[in-house]
Amino acid sequence: MKAASPASAKLTDTVAFLGLTLQPRSIPEMNKLVEQGIRERQKWIIANHNLHSVYLLHRHPKLKEFYSHAHWTYVDGMPLVALGRLYGYPLQRDQRVTNVDWTGPLMELAASRGWRVFNLGSSKQVAEQGAAKLRNLYPGLQIEVSDGFFDARSGSAENEALVKRINAYHPDLLMVGMGMPRQEFWTQENFSQLDAHVILSSTGAALEYIAGATPTPPRWSGRIGLEWMFRLAHEPRRLFSRYLIEPWYILLLLLMDYPRSRYAAKLQGRAPAAYAGSDEQASPIQMRGD
Repeated sequence: MKAASPASAKLTDTVAFLGLTLQPRSIPEMNKLVEQGIRERQKWIIANHNLHSVYLLHRHPKLKEFYSHAHWTYVDGMPLVALGRLYGYPLQRDQRVTNVDWTGPLMELAASRGWRVFNLGSSKQVAEQGAAKLRNLYPGLQIEVSDGFFDARSGSAENEALVKRINAYHPDLLMVGMGMPRQEFWTQENFSQLDAHVILSSTGAALEYIAGATPTPPRWSGRIGLEWMFRLAHEPRRLFSRYLIEPWYILLLLLMDYPRSRYAAKLQGRAPAAYAGSDEQASPIQMRGD
């Protein structure tokens, strides 16, 4: 897909900045996209980006390769909405789509359409509790689960058995939530073998929130970009680096990329535009992976 310039970008266009390529959409638009993929019997990877994935993207070449193969990538986080606006794109608050907000509407749609849903991730107990709660909330929902604690190496006996189980279920929608970047790597490595029409590769702790195993941040906090504070307060050891160290790395990337983007746009006599991931429009940031 080709990125639109900030001056001409519409709400559904692909936009690109800071080494990212995104297709911002609201929750209703994401539901329509998933429905289209299933109705047309596509085989799509739908991924997302937040600040944590930006940090990982510039440090792991394998993750950069994954995102280059993803068919759609939506925005998960108000900081990316703010960054997009800084680069001149007209991103809106409702184009921030988190799994906490999206899982319910998506499962409601799945139940009404008769889709078969398979969720991979979380512990066995939490996954089963989350699935049971979803079935109660949305009668008729067809959902199966498998925990995310297995030998995910390609070719391992456990991984082969899991892929066979998923394919035997023939899911319309496969949700992969094993934390970044493990969930993305697993999706990429097993994509060719999977029998699913739409793969949500970055659902993280979606079922943990549904099951109540992880406290759900107040929804007002997400709309104003403060959800991270709530999450950090509840999981300080796990999230300390993500929220208090990684953003400084991203700030450095921004300080390198934004002036170059503005200067390049000035030379071309147009509004500043970032690259679209093509060979002809390379990102001005070239980071070496670990």
